[in-house]
Amino acid sequence: MSRLLLLCAASGLLLAAVATIPPPEEAARMARYVLHSCDWGALATLSAQEGLRGRPFANIFSLSDGPPGPCGGSGVPYLYLTDMEISVQDLEVNSNASLTVSLAQTPYCRKHRYDPQNPLCAHIIFVGSIVKVNDSEAGLAKKALFSRHPEMESWPKDHNWFFAKFNITNIWVLDYFGGLKIVTPEEYYSVKP
Repeated sequence: MSRLLLLCAASGLLLAAVATIPPPEEAARMARYVLHSCDWGALATLSAQEGLRGRPFANIFSLSDGPPGPCGGSGVPYLYLTDMEISVQDLEVNSNASLTVSLAQTPYCRKHRYDPQNPLCAHIIFVGSIVKVNDSEAGLAKKALFSRHPEMESWPKDHNWFFAKFNITNIWVLDYFGGLKIVTPEEYYSVKP
């Protein structure tokens, strides 16, 4: 009897693990799920640097929408930035940016042998702007980031680090065949991953 219970429990855990990724028809949930599953993303700016001025420039940034775990996070991509960083210098001239996150950085795509470019290895493209968080939101951003990136807490204080967030205006989801799906920020923030 106990073997049967153990088998049922194991089957239930396996089904729960498989069912954690939202189905393709729930694009807003997929966007929230992918962001919460990712620890970093590619941030694209319009360069303000000599020789690259006005051209697209992408850079990798650590991010977090909340502590890891099943609670799902806030959906707000938080970043820890310094004015010394080249992309941040671009943002000081033009705060508009895009942010791409992909399940390719998680075990999900490797487990299913999905190439990062395969639409089934879901990725989300956020468009918007980077803004510094106010004092009332800084504690939330700090908890979100330092819980996933504890090394940040020891980064040099003389770099004048600050907490920022990606202010989302547009969302595109690529998680299945047939092209991009458009999700509004209102739809995105109204669902739980």
